[in-house]
Amino acid sequence: MSEATVIDSINPHLRGNNAPIHEEITAQNLQVIGKIPDDLEGNFLRIGPNPYFVPDEQRYHLFDGDGMIHGVHISKGGATYRNRFIDSAGLREERQQGKWIYPGLNMFGDYLAKGEMPSSKNTGNTAMVFHNNQLFALMEGGKPYRVSLPDLQTQGEHDFHGTLTHNFTAHPKVDSQSGEMMTFGYGIMPPYLTYSVVGVDGRAGHTTEITLPRPVMMHDCAITARYTIFPDLPLVFDLEKMMAGEGLVGWDPANGCRIGILPRQGSDQNIRWFEIEESFLFHVANAWEEGDEVIVQACRSDRGGIESGDGDVRAQLGQLHEWRFNMTTGEVSSKPLDRGFYCDFPRIKEDLVGYKNRYIYASRFRVDEMPMFDGELKYDNQTGEISVHHFGDHCESGEAVFAPRQNASSEDDGYVICFVYDKQTQTSECQIIDAQRFADAPVARIKIPQRVPHGFHAAWVAD
Repeated sequence: MSEATVIDSINPHLRGNNAPIHEEITAQNLQVIGKIPDDLEGNFLRIGPNPYFVPDEQRYHLFDGDGMIHGVHISKGGATYRNRFIDSAGLREERQQGKWIYPGLNMFGDYLAKGEMPSSKNTGNTAMVFHNNQLFALMEGGKPYRVSLPDLQTQGEHDFHGTLTHNFTAHPKVDSQSGEMMTFGYGIMPPYLTYSVVGVDGRAGHTTEITLPRPVMMHDCAITARYTIFPDLPLVFDLEKMMAGEGLVGWDPANGCRIGILPRQGSDQNIRWFEIEESFLFHVANAWEEGDEVIVQACRSDRGGIESGDGDVRAQLGQLHEWRFNMTTGEVSSKPLDRGFYCDFPRIKEDLVGYKNRYIYASRFRVDEMPMFDGELKYDNQTGEISVHHFGDHCESGEAVFAPRQNASSEDDGYVICFVYDKQTQTSECQIIDAQRFADAPVARIKIPQRVPHGFHAAWVAD
């Protein structure tokens, strides 16, 4: 086995609280400022990229890093912290050889220009989903990993009993009422989009290819009780540009902007496409049906990218937005829900995915040359009001999740939980906010004994 790469880089994705850590620890009886609620028991989890080896620091891309889960297990008023790498075959191979083997995204063009197809590693670094009493770690370029709770041990890739035939999105959607999980995979070679429904038996019992004119980066989807919804937007893959070193994807308005709405068990012949204004969405808040309409709420930006582009950085930052698609008349309406804040990582009460929700929680951007999250928003669909929880002038946060209190009596009867990093002290906390007293100080601040680097997505799994 080999020591990991020691990072001291000018690349912003490798410095500050983006710098990786390599020690895996378990720490019990964590210090708490305030009091962990008695009616909260479960696992707060956050996953993200944490490179063990870095092939090219200057060209390192945020999506390259090996997956690492940080977990806080809350039980009987106390907390235990663990962090574990996703133990992928690729990471094991690199550690055994003591060097990087798999190139980063920004190096793919070098291989393509030589007529070679670069090898890739299933890092499992992007998001998590809990389905059929199993936690999965996800990256949209491969199969999910089974992960145990609360000890966060990687139990191997999962192909749903041999029924998964495509890459698996980082953002599948679970219908809490039917128990089904809707998922998809996209690719740079045909078929550009393949869709599956995983049943309560843990098998992908329905799989169908969906025709797209070009390969696009489709990071998220949405569901309602009867439909699955796909955004076909102008963030496109272009092999010629990749070989010229111009990046993995590019913004091409000529692709058009449209939303596809497919009956849950439908096929390519059944999908209906609706044109929308030029725009992009990385992350959906929710979708549901009202009469003849399908309503989709998401963080909408004027354009998309996986690197900060030239010009006003706000063009790539999201704001809460709503589209309505009339399945009878074909009419489309589009409106902002808020113009005051830039945000992303929208979340709702998990068992309302696909059904009408009142509240959205989203991470608020501090608008800067390299935007960071510094607060959390709570949007009320009924009143249009927004509440703000500000973590502090020197603090940076990430995705927060809603955790219902035990025996909750209303949609927002629970807690909003996330990791917060203090730049002055270079320390991290897990903060618990009362969702009904959203702007108040956290009810509990759990001190984490090592720095928790910024990452991607979070999850809550109740005990």
